Amino acid sequence: MNQADPDAMSQHILVLGAGELGLPVLRSLAQCAKKIDGVKISVLLRESAVVSSSPGKQQAIAEIRALGIEIVIGDLVKSSIDELAAVFGQYDTVIWCAGYAAGIDTPMKLARAALQARIPRYFPWQFGVDFDVIGRGSPQDIFDAQLDVRELLRGQHQTEWVIISTGMFMSYLFEPEFGVVDLKENAVHALGSLDTAVTLTTPDDIGALTAEIVFAQPRISNQIVYLAGDTVTYGEVADKLQAALGHPFRRSEWSEEYLLGELARDPHNMMRKYRAVFAQGRGVAWDKSGTFNSHRALPVMDVASWINANLISARSE
Repeated sequence: MNQADPDAMSQHILVLGAGELGLPVLRSLAQCAKKIDGVKISVLLRESAVVSSSPGKQQAIAEIRALGIEIVIGDLVKSSIDELAAVFGQYDTVIWCAGYAAGIDTPMKLARAALQARIPRYFPWQFGVDFDVIGRGSPQDIFDAQLDVRELLRGQHQTEWVIISTGMFMSYLFEPEFGVVDLKENAVHALGSLDTAVTLTTPDDIGALTAEIVFAQPRISNQIVYLAGDTVTYGEVADKLQAALGHPFRRSEWSEEYLLGELARDPHNMMRKYRAVFAQGRGVAWDKSGTFNSHRALPVMDVASWINANLISARSE
């Protein structure tokens, strides 16, 4: 990729991971690559994932191969910065989709490997909230590590970077463990207040929009790109559930003070960290009208459609 040409596009792309987000990104990149000459997509996976006997992993590997995507064996956790840089250096674009499971030190490790490899373009794992607005010292300490990555990337000029802010994965809001939506008790527990807002996007939409961002012309570089499937308050979530499911939903508020107290009693609990930071309401929601998908009139799934597809249609099958 010729960085001097603003219309030059990524040609040799390496995606790190093929999980909840990585697979949708790979699908969309592969679909776009069919229309662009010279584009090659690869994915880095652990050997244990490739040879796994798990039906789910076998299905994913079969799909990746059917898409014509090359599988590269590697380990983001065990490999050194030098080893990762040697792999990254074979590509002009690296997109990290493996998430936080790799550990709190991995975001900086991969960013340093990307810069050491002098790759033209890097998409770090920042698919989520706006860490700049949240700031340092939030209840979720892993967000400080993400700010470190932003500072590192902004402080250099050889590798272009693109940060994609998506808000929360839409399905996560409805996870029983998260505790916001309790379908058994027909209740919504608002984080902060019923008027606190949250931006939500599905992984499938993130995958499709990421591919649009990768191949956009003129090339998008050195900026944050905002996406949103929907931006809603917790009160509106209760309204939408009630309208779709046809029965009342009880509403309660878990205040920031209450959630910080819960976290203080169990300071290493990841779920309590997330609840507390979302209750603060900073950097976790933005106006959908100002997003990349809105500006380009690209279709996305909103909360009402997600409820219909996953809570109503699924029950009728």
